[in-house]
Amino acid sequence: MRMEAGSGQAATINLAEHRVFSGSFKKLYGEGMHLVEEAAEYLDGQGRLEAKSLTRIAATLYAAESMRLTTRLMQIASWLLLQRAANSGEMTRDQVAAEKSKVRLDTASAFDTDNSWGELPAAFRDLVDRSLRLQSLVRRMDGEVYGADDSFERRALNPVSDQITLLKTAFGR
Repeated sequence: MRMEAGSGQAATINLAEHRVFSGSFKKLYGEGMHLVEEAAEYLDGQGRLEAKSLTRIAATLYAAESMRLTTRLMQIASWLLLQRAANSGEMTRDQVAAEKSKVRLDTASAFDTDNSWGELPAAFRDLVDRSLRLQSLVRRMDGEVYGADDSFERRALNPVSDQITLLKTAFGR
């Protein structure tokens, strides 16, 4: 989006950057942290009970996907905390950019490739879906504010990595 500046020059306003570094960030931060809390409560309570009734294959998928969900949400929370630190002046944008290089916003899900996905509890599938949507939003914002990172696209083209992770989880290696 372009807006005219007083000197007759055009100034570019990056809407994602404006959202990340403005008061509207509080809503995104609240949604993200609420999802982290909701997932933790589910996995420690209802999810644990529901997982006991799954078939062996579905239980293996549930265990692997639970790890992916937890990892995804912790990475999103890390990104949100860094942005909050920048917004409050605790860190400079350059410090945030350096620290966020440790944050990975590319945790995939097996939902579209695994036949047992439909056997998983609906509440769990909903949490995974919502976490993926939030991760996608955060990734887009991160790319617009700090520059593109194509590591997720490269990884998405190679699904072998996810299958190896699933096998390691299933056989405890």
